[in-house]
Amino acid sequence: MFATHTASDREGLAVQHFLFFIDGISAWVGKTFSWLILVLTLITSYDVLMRYLFKAPTRWAFDASYMLYGTLFMMGGAYTLSRNGHVRGDMIYRNLPPRVQATLDLVLYIVFFFPGVIALVWAGYHFAAFSWAIGERSMNSPGGPPIYPLKTVIPVAAFFLLLQGVAETIRCVTTIKTGAWPRRLADVEELGETV
Repeated sequence: MFATHTASDREGLAVQHFLFFIDGISAWVGKTFSWLILVLTLITSYDVLMRYLFKAPTRWAFDASYMLYGTLFMMGGAYTLSRNGHVRGDMIYRNLPPRVQATLDLVLYIVFFFPGVIALVWAGYHFAAFSWAIGERSMNSPGGPPIYPLKTVIPVAAFFLLLQGVAETIRCVTTIKTGAWPRRLADVEELGETV
């Protein structure tokens, strides 16, 4: 027997494929920038070694560490959203039926998320453009490294967050229609004991 797919089945598969595509972009960006943790660890270790063992602290480690951490934090936002990993007060939420959860999420995305993230893309672009125009440098250390690359991360990270927000909104609409949350891309999960 040949399996026949209805138009609804094909639409569901297309939506799932699109959601996985956006989740995949968010995963790639998040995992790529997660390597900054290693760089940040090496820089911090080097600075501590130089400071306490050789009594010769670096002039650049502080700026490098906050720039790397800021970049890591911002570029990991879409990945965290794609894995439903942002902190939420869900004592009541988790006990609600999926359709109610999705409706609540959809309203919150429309009222708060999209206006905030669109404003972040818009303002972040102008913030970064101005920083590039004046060749802005850090005032936190004598070396004064350029900080316009860090400010450029703001609208870029907000764009990826906006893209993932579109996927999450589609998930909400799908859940309202079907009563079940669409699947997410599988990822490495913590192992823990279940009680």
